[in-house]
Amino acid sequence: MYKLIIADDEVLVREAIKNQMNWTELGFECAGVYEDGEDALEAMKREPADVVLTDIGMPFMDGLQLTRELGVKFPEAKVIILTGYDDFDYAQQAIKLQAVDYILKPVTSSELGKILLKLREELDAKRSKERDYEKLKREMTESMPILRERFLERLMTSAMPIRQRDEGLRYYRIEWAGPYLAELAIDVDDYEWELPATATDQQLIRFAVFNVSQELIERREGTAVFRDRENRVFALLSGDDPQELQERALAIAEEAHQAITEILPVKLSVGIGYSCRHEQDDVLFAHRTALSALEYRFVIGDNAIIRLSDIERRRKPEEVPVVAWENELVTKLKTGTLEEMDEAVNRLFAGIRESLLPLEVCQMYLQRIVLTIMHAFCEMTSEDRRMSEPAYSQVQQMAFLESLDETQQWMRELFRSLVTQVRGMREDQSLQSVNKALEFVRRNLKDPELSLISVCKHISMSPSYFSALFKQNTGRTLIEHVTSERMERAKELLANTSMKSYEVAHEVGYGDPHYFSGVFKKHCGDTPTDYRLKTTTRKA
Repeated sequence: MYKLIIADDEVLVREAIKNQMNWTELGFECAGVYEDGEDALEAMKREPADVVLTDIGMPFMDGLQLTRELGVKFPEAKVIILTGYDDFDYAQQAIKLQAVDYILKPVTSSELGKILLKLREELDAKRSKERDYEKLKREMTESMPILRERFLERLMTSAMPIRQRDEGLRYYRIEWAGPYLAELAIDVDDYEWELPATATDQQLIRFAVFNVSQELIERREGTAVFRDRENRVFALLSGDDPQELQERALAIAEEAHQAITEILPVKLSVGIGYSCRHEQDDVLFAHRTALSALEYRFVIGDNAIIRLSDIERRRKPEEVPVVAWENELVTKLKTGTLEEMDEAVNRLFAGIRESLLPLEVCQMYLQRIVLTIMHAFCEMTSEDRRMSEPAYSQVQQMAFLESLDETQQWMRELFRSLVTQVRGMREDQSLQSVNKALEFVRRNLKDPELSLISVCKHISMSPSYFSALFKQNTGRTLIEHVTSERMERAKELLANTSMKSYEVAHEVGYGDPHYFSGVFKKHCGDTPTDYRLKTTTRKA
């Protein structure tokens, strides 16, 4: 409902308009009627109305002067001029004074009602627009902390025009305490729950980390704290001396780390980047180096405070012996035990930790090593024995490992699995080689040249390795096996044929019958002749 007042020096006109209009239906309330412009202006001062319906010809203050005064003192009020003067000059003055309408008397209630309805629609639209604007202002005020964070994130992560940067700093009331900036990157490594927790619980903890960081750090001059879209917390510190700023950053990082971990069930890492001038695009470098420092937790371990300048001083300039690491691991894969492979993996990760490689370089070397080992494994195995997952799948899994310790455990399990498969394959191949040798011996018993050398040549294996392999699988040497097989064959021939002893000797690979007879007696306890006689007697 809008308020309306009437100013007209004619009593009948005033009363007629007041009493004949259905104000409620029109959306107005007639708040008062006045016979002069001065009275109407005083009423407006006491209780402003939305609409003033005024005549032009009135004593003391006419309608045009009233309209002029209202335009200065109550510019939001809408003025409708109702007059009997059919003069273009009056209408022209009314338009200049921004009256919303100019109506000639006499006017009917229907005509005036249409004008007021139209005016109500305009007022409704204006009020709706004002409500929307106020709502937007309220929402903007409520969102100011988030908008401030987004501005700081853009400032530190992307190039920003100087004018836009300076306007943003003024708008969000961010003032630096000197020309140099340093950034802390704070992130949760792990949660230490006593009871099972949900994703919501984790988000609440992350918000608490931001809240504590903000309260602790922003009470200092020239600081600002914000979060990025990954819910990592960043703190900007400023000062006049870049070296002093680094020391102050380390002290604040230690204070924040202690305060947060004492209050919240988290492991926390803090990365400290280099100091740089905020007046240039160096702020991007400050942000990148803070993130680089934070990423060293992958190598150093979690729950740490890592200053990049300290890491750079500790890093060793020597070339990383990645080829030597690969060669050792391939050797252990081919010939080593599970324990030897574990030791090789431990030496690999000890070397990586000692070298203090950046995260991306560390991941590149480890992925290369995994691909090399997988390639060696594939070369050693047949297609049906290879792992169901391709090598690139193993590398993709590495992207989800969050620390060097976790990666070490993952690689240890992977390489142990490969060693186990290789050992199983070697055992199968060894058994096949022994069986192949046994078959060769069986078919060549009558060959006097049958020997360790001829058997090894047939199966393409070194005599020393085959001798150990054969005894491991059969419990005796190859010569013992050949002699045993020949004697068993000789006993069979002596018992079931009428062949002479020298013929039997020749049949089982002995060119010298006397040597055969001696070997036979040593093996069986009788000479060939006595063995045959006893066998014949038993049969009889």
